[in-house]
Parts: sequence; C-alpha cells; structure tokens
Amino acid sequence: MEIGDNFQLGLKDGVILCELINRLRPGSVKKINRSKLNWHQLENLSNFIKAMTDYGLKLHDIFEANDLFENGNMTQVQSTLLALASMAKTKGIQTHVDIGVKYADRQERSFDEETLKAGQCVIGLQMGTNKCASQAGMTAYGTRRHLYDPKSNIPPPVDQSTISLQMGTNKGASQVGMTAPGTRRHIYDTKLGTEKCDNSTASLQMGFCQGANQSGQNFGLGRQIYDPKYCPAGEVMKDENEENHMQY
Repeated sequence: MEIGDNFQLGLKDGVILCELINRLRPGSVKKINRSKLNWHQLENLSNFIKAMTDYGLKLHDIFEANDLFENGNMTQVQSTLLALASMAKTKGIQTHVDIGVKYADRQERSFDEETLKAGQCVIGLQMGTNKCASQAGMTAYGTRRHLYDPKSNIPPPVDQSTISLQMGTNKGASQVGMTAPGTRRHIYDTKLGTEKCDNSTASLQMGFCQGANQSGQNFGLGRQIYDPKYCPAGEVMKDENEENHMQY
C-alpha cells in the first residue's frame, strides 16, 4: 500500500500506520478498520498511538489524532514517525532506508560504599585546579588581612591601623582647624572681616545682600505692583451742575 502524492490524505485513515506498527511489533493493533467513516478512521489513529506508547515512545514524541486527521500539525506527525524509526533501529530492526538515530543504551553502574566515599575527596576540574597552590603566608581563618605598600620602606603591619594604598594615602593630611564632630560648619567670606562663629553672617553662596533695605515695606499687607505705562494718571471729573451752569 502506497501513501500517494498527498502525505496527509494518505495517512489520514490510519490504515497504513496500523500496518506499520504491526510489522514492527506483530499484534499491536488487532483490528484495522478500513471503512471511510470518520469515527472508524479516528479509531485507527487512536489504536496506532496506543501501540506506539507500548512500543516504547515517549508521550512528548507522539502526535495527537487531530494533528493528522484535521491537518492541524503535520510537523509533529513527521517528528513522531522519525522517533518511531529511531526506536525501531534501537531494537535492532534494519531497513533499506537509513532513517532515524539509534538511541543510546542506558548503562547503570553500581559502586560500593568505599568507592563512593573516596570520590568525595576529589576536586573536579569544573571547580578549577589546585596544582601549585599553597597556603604559605596565609593568616588564620577569620582574621583581617592587612595590605600595605612595601615600597614605602615600612615594616609589615602588625596592627589594624595600617592603611593600604588601595584605600588612598593619608600623607599630608591634617585636622587643624576642624571643629568637633557633629558641630555646625560656618561658611563665610573672609573679605567681609566677619567672625567665624557669627551665625548671622550670610554666605556668598546664599546670594548678596549689600545695598538691600526694607524701606517702604508693610508686613502683612498686599503689595501693589503697577506699571505707569499702563496706568496713566486719571483725569479729574467735573460736576454736572457746574457744566450746566457754565453753559448758561
């Protein structure tokens, strides 16, 4: 029996697939329906899928009936047939067409307790190598490691007060003029001749207040702002009686 030009229509009824699994494993599908009815064809596909599971295929390698019957996922159908060919080759079945890949055989090893304990002391190369490694000069575990510059002609550090060059240098540093920690630091302009601890001095960083005054200011009242260009002086209105009198 041949599939024909159309791959999906040739396998849709499940007859060829059931005959294939019976060749690989006789008696896998006991009854093959050759009817053209849909439910008979779906029954053939269901029997073929169950037979592949019994043959050793994994569930994730097997297509569903609708993938083939409704042309839903023909890629999965092809993947299933390749997996079936691989399983057949693994079981020793030879064909004229080399298709599928033979699965690797599972090799179980059993070790005694002594061998398992000996393997716990081996450091794998995935963790690196310990060749040429040495702990010479290492301090006790948990203690602080002191770093210093041997070019400075100083003896090796014996306390925790040594500052490494990795942290910078403290040469030329001084605390002269520093106030006590936590006190306020006053910023002032030396050109004004003010005292250092005068809290009323306004720093130049805050602006410039020379020439400023509060003359004409009324605290709490609204400040009227106007422009004489838009607010010209108003004209004096005459009394109507006076105008009438002037007409007579």
